[in-house]
This record gives sequence, structure tokens and C-alpha cells, in this order.
Amino acid sequence: MEDDFEVPTASDMEEDEMNNLENEPVDPIDPILKVGEEKEIGKNGLKKKLVKEGEGWETPDNGDEVEVHYTGTLLDGTKFDSSRDKGSTFKFKLGLGQVIKGWDKGIKTMKKGENAIFTIPSELAYGESGSPPTIPPNATLQFDVELVSWNSVKDICKDGGIFKKILVEGEKLENPKDLDEVFVKYEACLEDGTLISKSDGVEFTVGDGYFCPALAKAVKTMKKGEKVLLTVKPQYAFGEDGRPAVANEGAVPPNATLHITLEVVSWKNVSDVTKDRKVMKKILKEGEGYDRPNDGTVVHVKLIGKLQDGKIFVKKGHDEEPFEFKIDEEQVIDGLDRAVKMMKRGEHALITIQPEYAFGSSESQQELAVVPANATVYYEVEMVSFVKEKESWDMNTQEKIEAAGKKKEEGNALYKTGKYERASKRYEKAVKFIEYDSSFSDEEKQQTKLLKITCNLNNAACKLKLKDYKEAEKLCTKVLELDNKNVKALYRRAQAYIQIVDLDLAGVDIKKALEIDPDNRDVKLEYRVLKEKIREYNKKDAQFYGNIFAKMNKLEQAKAAKRGPTPMAIDSKVCRLLVILVCLCLILSMITILTWQKWSDPLVDHVVM
Repeated sequence: MEDDFEVPTASDMEEDEMNNLENEPVDPIDPILKVGEEKEIGKNGLKKKLVKEGEGWETPDNGDEVEVHYTGTLLDGTKFDSSRDKGSTFKFKLGLGQVIKGWDKGIKTMKKGENAIFTIPSELAYGESGSPPTIPPNATLQFDVELVSWNSVKDICKDGGIFKKILVEGEKLENPKDLDEVFVKYEACLEDGTLISKSDGVEFTVGDGYFCPALAKAVKTMKKGEKVLLTVKPQYAFGEDGRPAVANEGAVPPNATLHITLEVVSWKNVSDVTKDRKVMKKILKEGEGYDRPNDGTVVHVKLIGKLQDGKIFVKKGHDEEPFEFKIDEEQVIDGLDRAVKMMKRGEHALITIQPEYAFGSSESQQELAVVPANATVYYEVEMVSFVKEKESWDMNTQEKIEAAGKKKEEGNALYKTGKYERASKRYEKAVKFIEYDSSFSDEEKQQTKLLKITCNLNNAACKLKLKDYKEAEKLCTKVLELDNKNVKALYRRAQAYIQIVDLDLAGVDIKKALEIDPDNRDVKLEYRVLKEKIREYNKKDAQFYGNIFAKMNKLEQAKAAKRGPTPMAIDSKVCRLLVILVCLCLILSMITILTWQKWSDPLVDHVVM
């Protein structure tokens, strides 16, 4: 640039015109522009005319370092500057106020290799001051700009602590997560180029970090094969204390900024199968496609089970046909069952299973060795193939009804053995088969209605056993939408209401159930439970109000002793008012009891005493 003209900087502009686009709202633009077509960008008069289309679809963002060729002219064609005339491109960081606003806004819309002409009004250029002597006040400018390239520079933590400049683009779209194990290469230097640390290959768990906090934060934004240059401020390096020399690594002075070249070579995806870190699955080899098994799927696997010392206690599917089992049928330990559901065809994984999901607190004789009590076990598993149960959308109406009936019977069998969670899943699956009945005949609709009622009622019973009272209430409500006089649904919903202390609604359901079936023993017993709950809560209310009164009385007596007889007369009035207020609360509570008793009196004859 010439000394008397500074188009790429905004330093000569008025302070209120300085541009920091990171805090500025993005103007809506029309991304579709044909060669030769001109359109306005935003609402401030900035126009863009496409001269040559760019490559791909990506455009630079705030903070990216862009490289451009440009020629700037006034509207009358007078040229005031050109990088092309100088034979070198111009580089700047986009969106940080290093150039006039029109450039920051316009170049942000360009693709690599694109050539466009921007017409920039004075408000987005040099305003009322102009840039003497070449640009007059209030001048509209035109720039012929070619976006040669850009390097993405990101403020990873949004606080200026770590800036990431991409040197080599990575593959795919995934980024490592906290549980994943990454394999990286890195080189860390001080600002003067002094080498501090270097590795041609090191593996670590992302969440645990390595070398300095910046590495873990950076890799979570990177793709496989990506290579970046990090500028790391002290708070994400070694802080105000620095770090002495360690082994083969150099010392880091206090408050030192580091430059780290970092490459993510690969990583192993690690997932928390049970969400409590007691069953962990690490992918050793990626599988194919997106499909995974579900409950009821028959899977074919090769597996080796090992103890912590490496001793093999089971080996299946390696020397013979792949080992076959059906998911959610308790044919393998719970942790293995759950983990295999998350595998794709062809995937190899290492599964770590803690005792709660393995063999528990008792030792277990397995094929090749005894698994001790409370042992964590390790399985190397290869998913050879699997055959999923037929999905509902592949069934005709009769097949759906038969499948729902089969799941209901499976659920019943599981419920009888106390396996309520697994039974609940069967009932849910049964309902899903027949959930949408628009294609069913009238006769089939009657069949599906009965199945829905039965499965939802049974599922509500499971939820009550599992103490999931809210879900039990919802399931009973679904039944009552189909059959509003279903005594079992009213009874089980009343049970749920009692447990979530919605006693009024519980009373309504019990009353209705006894009106329909006055001799129902279960409902009568639940009515007794309800009455006991009401007495219990009324007793607690009385104790609560009594405690308030006692504390207020004690407080007033203490105050009266300090203030003497004259204030005492006033405080006594206040105290009497508070006593009246408490009494009113007690009276209202009694009215509630009597009201409830009044409508429930007709049910007394039906209660089992």
C-alpha cells in the first residue's frame, strides 16, 4: 500500500466508526448470485456484482486470515490503489476492524477464487472525513476484489486465550469428545522460537488432557488429519508461574505465550454405554453404515473375555461359527448385551464392564476360567452380522397385531419373574406395532384397542413397581381416553397420585372406581391408604401451624421483656392478630377435610375395615 493511502486499515476513521464485527449482527444476504448480476448485501447500501464464480461453498468467517487482490476506484473511474499494480496480494484478518466496514461485510460473502465488484457507500468506507488526498469526503467507492485464499483462525474459547489457525484441513465432520483417546503429534515453542516440547506421536484421553490445557481444548475442535497452529496465552499454557525444565522438555517462563503446531493423526471413539461409566466401549475398528441392532435382534459375533490380568475366561466364534445370541434375552451378561446394541456391522470394539453389569458379587465359572467376585471384565468383540426383527412398517395389519400380541405375552412372562424394566420395554414395543391404526379394518381396530388397553395397563403396573409414578399416571390416562370406565386404570392412577401426593385427584379416581365397581376389594384397600395419607398430612399441617404460633409467641415474649410495658400493649395486639391468622389457616384446613369427607361419606360402606 502507498504511504498516503490506507484502504486496508480503519485507523484513520472516526472512533465511532471502528468496526468489530464479532459483536455486530450479521446482515441477511441472498447467497445466490449469477455472473454479471448485482445485488445489495444487507440494508446499508453495500452492493456486490459477481464477476467470476468461486470454488465450493465455504466462505471465510470473522477472525480468518484472508488473502486478496484488489483495485479501488472512485465512481468516476479514478483509480486510487491496486494490489495488482504492486504485484503482491494483501492479507488481513476478517471481521476485526482491520479494514473498512464494506470490506469486512463484503468479503465475508465470497468463496475461494471468486471475483466481485463491491460498491461501498461512504458510511461503510471513510465517511464524512474521507482519506485525503485521494478519497474525498462522503465518497462512494468501488473495489474489484479477488479472494485468493484464506486460513481459518478461530478463537477456540471465545476469550482470546487460544487462537487456532488451520494449516491442513482434516477429514470427515466428527470431532473427538472427552472420553475419546486421541493420537497426536505436536511441537511447542516460545514466542522467540525456543523449542519447549515435541512428540512424533502420543496418545491420551481428551478429558484428561496432555502437556498443557490448550491441547485438550484444541483437539475437541479438530478433525482426523487436521493440522493447526495454536497461539496459546498463559491461562491455557502454564500461567503466571511458568514451569521448570522437565526431563527432555524445556522450561516455560512465567506468563509465557506458546506457539504449538498440533496434528490429530487419529482417535478411538469411546462411549459411555450405561451413562454411569460402568460399561465403556472403545472402537478399535470402525464399522460399516449406520444400522445397529435393537432389542430382539439376533447377532453373530466373535468375542474374547479377559480378566484384568489378561487371563482369558471365554472365547467364542473364532474357531467355529460366530457366536449367536439374541439381544435383551439375558443370554449374555447385561453390560455385553447393552454394548453390542451400539455396534455396527464389521466393527471391532473393546468393552470394559464393571461388576454391576457383569458377574456381580459372586464368582462365576466360565468356559476357560473362573471370574472372581466383584471383577471388572474386558471383552474384545467383532460384530460379524446381525438380523433385526421385522419392523412395523414392513408388516401388514395382521402381522402387526400378531407381533403386538407376542410382545405382550413376553412382557407378561417377564413381569411374573419380577423383571419389571424389561417387561415395560416389551409392552412399549407392543403398543408401537399398533400405535397408528388408520390402515386397520373396524374389526382389527377393536383388537388393537384391547391390546393397547392391556399393554398400557400392564406397563403402568411396571412403572409403579419401578417407582416411576409420573409415567404410570400418563399410561393410565391413555387407557382412560380409550375406556373412561376402566376400573384398573382408575385404581392404578389413584396409586400414582397418592405417591406423588396429589391426594384430591386420587380421591376423585377412587370415588369413580367404586361407583363403577362397588365391591372391588383392591380399590377399597387403596381408599384406606388414601384416608391414612390425608390424616398424616393434616397432622403435619397442624404441627406446622402450631410450631409457627409457638415460635411467634416466644419471640414476642422476648421482645416484650426488653421493651417494657408500653410497647408490650402494642405487641400484644400484633400477637393476637397473628394468632387469629393462624386460627383461620387451621379452620380452612378443617373445612377442606370436612368437604372431602362429605363427598367421600357415601363410600364408607365400601371400605374394608
